[in-house]
Amino acid sequence: MALPANVTTGIWSLDNSHSEIAFTVRHAGISKVRGQFKDAEATLELAENVADSKVNATIKTASFDSGDVNRDGHVRGEDFFDVEKFPEISFVSNTIVPKGDVYELQGDLTIKGVTRPVALETEFNGVAVDPFGNTRAGLSAETTISRKDFGLTWNAVLEAGGVLVSDKVAVNLELAFIAPAA
Repeated sequence: MALPANVTTGIWSLDNSHSEIAFTVRHAGISKVRGQFKDAEATLELAENVADSKVNATIKTASFDSGDVNRDGHVRGEDFFDVEKFPEISFVSNTIVPKGDVYELQGDLTIKGVTRPVALETEFNGVAVDPFGNTRAGLSAETTISRKDFGLTWNAVLEAGGVLVSDKVAVNLELAFIAPAA
C-alpha cells in the first residue's frame, strides 16, 4: 500500500507534548484506573510502501502517572516497573499489515526485560501543517496486553473474591509525529 500523496518518506519524530501513551486497568473488579506515561521518544520511518515502514519507541518508566502519588510510587517500585533496574519500556515494529481502513502494527514490546510480540490496531488520522510550518501526522493505536506476560505479577486477593488489579491492561495511544526537515 502506497503512502498518501501529502505524506513524505523519511524519519518522522514523535511530538511528545502532543501525544498520549495511556492505559486502563480494572481495579478491584469494579472500576477502572487510567493513567499515562509522560516521557517517550519514538521514530516513524515511513517508506513508499507502508508495509516497509518501521516504528521504534522508548518510554521512560519513571514518567508513569495515574494521578495518585501513592499509587504512582508503588507502580514505579519493585512490585511493578522497578524503574531503578528497568528505566525504559521499548517497542520495535517488525510488520505493518493493512486491514481495510486500519493497519495492524506488529512488533516486540519489552517491559522489565521481558520481550513479547504485540499487535496494535492502528489508524492513520491524517496530515496537517501547523502555524509554524511543521508537517504533522496523527496516529491512534490500541491493544490489550497481559501484565503477567511481562512479569508484572503483583496483586492482592480481595476478601469477597477476585483480585485488586486485573491482568489485562488496555493500551491506548494518540500520537503526533513531525516530518523530517525538507
